[in-house]
Amino acid sequence: MNLSSKPRLSFWQIVNMNIGFFGIQFSFGLQQSNMSPIYQYLGADEASLPLLWLAGPMTGLLVQPLVGAFSDRTVSRWGRRTPYFLIGALLCSLGLLAMPFSPTLWFAAGLLWILDAANNVTMEPYRAYVSDRLDASQYSLGFLTQSAFTGLAQTLAYLAPTLLVLMGMDKDALGSNNIPQITLTAFLIGAVFSISTVWWSVRRVPELPLSADELAQMRRQPRGLGAALREIWSALREMPRTMRQLWWMKLFQWYAMMCYWIYIVPSLALTLFQSSDPHSAGFREAGLVNGQIGGFYNFVAFLAAFAMVPFTRRFGPRRVHALCLVLAGAGMWAIPEIQNRWLLLLPMLGVGLAWASIMGNPYVLLAGSIPPERAGVYMGIFNMFIVIPMLIQMVTLPLIYHSLLGGRPDHVIRLAGVLLVCAAVAMLRVQTTPQPSQSELKS
Repeated sequence: MNLSSKPRLSFWQIVNMNIGFFGIQFSFGLQQSNMSPIYQYLGADEASLPLLWLAGPMTGLLVQPLVGAFSDRTVSRWGRRTPYFLIGALLCSLGLLAMPFSPTLWFAAGLLWILDAANNVTMEPYRAYVSDRLDASQYSLGFLTQSAFTGLAQTLAYLAPTLLVLMGMDKDALGSNNIPQITLTAFLIGAVFSISTVWWSVRRVPELPLSADELAQMRRQPRGLGAALREIWSALREMPRTMRQLWWMKLFQWYAMMCYWIYIVPSLALTLFQSSDPHSAGFREAGLVNGQIGGFYNFVAFLAAFAMVPFTRRFGPRRVHALCLVLAGAGMWAIPEIQNRWLLLLPMLGVGLAWASIMGNPYVLLAGSIPPERAGVYMGIFNMFIVIPMLIQMVTLPLIYHSLLGGRPDHVIRLAGVLLVCAAVAMLRVQTTPQPSQSELKS
């Protein structure tokens, strides 16, 4: 089947092809909600937390563009993208199994590098697979369905410790490494989801077979690391204007989100429980509250992703995304002012809308502006627009944590709110121009 004549998929086919994204994002949700507490249980201090999160952006920066380029040129009996899904998901499951048994801080930090590398091997080929499989008219439904599974998976990942407590587990039961038993159990569940959901999608909605001409053209292309690096460099030089303009929005957006994920538990511990001691009952309770509000905003994202489809089609992903970012910015500014845990659900409405949009609308813009035969490498490069802001945040925030932010985690959350509004302004400046494929340019 030639990729230029892709069949339209039913709604349930689109759902099935994105179920694998549930497992990937359950893993990310476990990391977002638990890595800072795990590091602090193992002895880390607040100012050093961003540096301990370096694994994600560093592995994303190194792995995803290469894997995207390789997957564009892979010819196998399983398809172009599928081998990367399965290998990455299996390695991710092994990393999730090992993480809660970490005996020391350096062990957990090193294991996060392996876990994030595995997630990154799966991530961008999966996004390219959605672009490969769908007709352009179905991009908004496909990527916003992917966003919905992100919301659902992270809802359950964030709520997993709370749900385990409700099922009878002791929230204060600790392992020998001070990591709660409920955290250990949540990671074991994530290990099962990682491989099983990806396998489901691969079996239910396989990749489209390539035509004889496409296979012959791919086999003629140079292979190996050198060829992949040259392809990445070529794609960077020829990057579409829409993709270049999205950089500024992504810079502010992902700097802000990393501020939130790293410092929300210490902020809640301080503002709700007046505690900065990671070994206190108040700090552990703040971790549970974070799971509850995180689960709520991800559930909002799950519902909003589907509800957002007609608005994105009518008003465009640019305007919808900018509005969602403003609502999230206002919500994050309000979080440190709220003393009642249940009132925290109000600002989480804005955060949830933004999270649904973050995981869908920028990819709708991107998929419509890049040549389809380079979807893998451009999806990988687009991830650099995520991980470079994360790296900048992790290097710069420790430098200003005490001098400009007063050593207070709640001030970091307020900073995140301001940056999300800046991201909204940058989004409104993006201009969209559809990008023709290389075959169209030659005709």
